[in-house]
Amino acid sequence: MRIVGIIQARTGSTRLPGKVLRDLGGRSVLSWVARAVRQADAVDELVVATTTEPADDAVVAECLRLGLAWHRGPVDDVLGRFQQTLELHPADAVMRFTADCPLLDPAIVREAALVHRAVPGLDYLSTSLTRTLPRGLDVEIVSGQALARAGREATAHHRVHVTSYVYTHPGASRLLGLAYAPPAADLRVTLDTEDDWALISRVVAAFGDRCVPYATLVGWLRARPEICRLNAHVQQKALQEA
Repeated sequence: MRIVGIIQARTGSTRLPGKVLRDLGGRSVLSWVARAVRQADAVDELVVATTTEPADDAVVAECLRLGLAWHRGPVDDVLGRFQQTLELHPADAVMRFTADCPLLDPAIVREAALVHRAVPGLDYLSTSLTRTLPRGLDVEIVSGQALARAGREATAHHRVHVTSYVYTHPGASRLLGLAYAPPAADLRVTLDTEDDWALISRVVAAFGDRCVPYATLVGWLRARPEICRLNAHVQQKALQEA
């Protein structure tokens, strides 16, 4: 089975513009994500899906610097952007990443790919169907067939969130969730606000320029509630808030 990893990245975030290119411990946030995926050695190819907006010329420039393949597609129809990318980089399944999750654990990425490859006929695998990981460490894989069905049928906010139509309208699709211990769904290590940046910067200051294993990260945060409080109040956007 061929799996292509696609990182969606753009500079036009509404809450924290330019976040994917911010310097975090000497490398861009996008570079952190790409490094984690590469260390996992779980995908057959890695591509960045950005937009045709002039501001995202900077994303393309960073891709060139990092030796990453890239494709430019619609701004708001992210599902369409993924479909275009898959047409240019054919695969049986897509492992989807967002460029605002710099603390990804390569071991979780690798495990997700191994499980997906081991279960015949699986259409969707995710660590967030029943959330146990902190927000920002999630991994999901969608089959090419399920993504194509979503492309034909999905409308409105489902075209922004790429995979949401698959798991909210599964039909005959086969879905599988992965759960992890210790449970840490209350923690947040994704980058969407300045308060998220404050927490992630503290993590990087403590651990340096390396990928931190999930259990190590959770244990470190649990021992430092004052750091967890930095972004505990941040509300994740609802699915419908495209």
